[in-house]
Amino acid sequence: MKTLIFQWACCMAMAWLPGAVMAEKADRSKPMHIEADALRYDDNQQTSVFNGRVVLSKGTMLIRGAYLEARQDPQGNQFGLIKAEAGKLAYFRQKRESRPGGQDEFIEGEAEVIEYDGKADTVRFLQRAQLRRLVGTTLQDEMSGAVIVYDNTSSVLTVDGGPAKSATRVRAMLTPRVDESRSALPAPGPAASVPALRRSATLGGEKK
Repeated sequence: MKTLIFQWACCMAMAWLPGAVMAEKADRSKPMHIEADALRYDDNQQTSVFNGRVVLSKGTMLIRGAYLEARQDPQGNQFGLIKAEAGKLAYFRQKRESRPGGQDEFIEGEAEVIEYDGKADTVRFLQRAQLRRLVGTTLQDEMSGAVIVYDNTSSVLTVDGGPAKSATRVRAMLTPRVDESRSALPAPGPAASVPALRRSATLGGEKK
């Protein structure tokens, strides 16, 4: 299996410089809201199983699929296992914290299975995994593989390809980060006026 690890904060030379842009920190402490066609709750296992057109939201985080198994540990950490309908992909989207005055950034992705771990603050995309970074509605970076693990805390992204003989390989499209502070050049000032030439009745300071 081939593994590709990105430190989105620096290695990819993109927008995610240390402390600049991270996943929305407040999402972790927000309540989890779930909608579905059916719910089965197991009090002994402390798990809730949702089926049919499942929509999970937690702050700016949004996950959609066909099946969800949700649970919470004694410390209040929440966990979710989302599966897609047969032949389709489950969907994930989350806003990232922008720098003051910067544009909103989002990460979104799809996979047959998506796992959310509230304790580790990670999201795993399993089978036909895809992940993208957008600035506003403009696609900036895109990657795919067999397994993608995104760490919200450290902004580290791990992409795994399939086994050596598998057709699944790691693929990535990365957009260079433009440093606007360096690329902005001062506007040229007005051109200095040049005095117009006039005929003179003298040559060398003396009259003819």
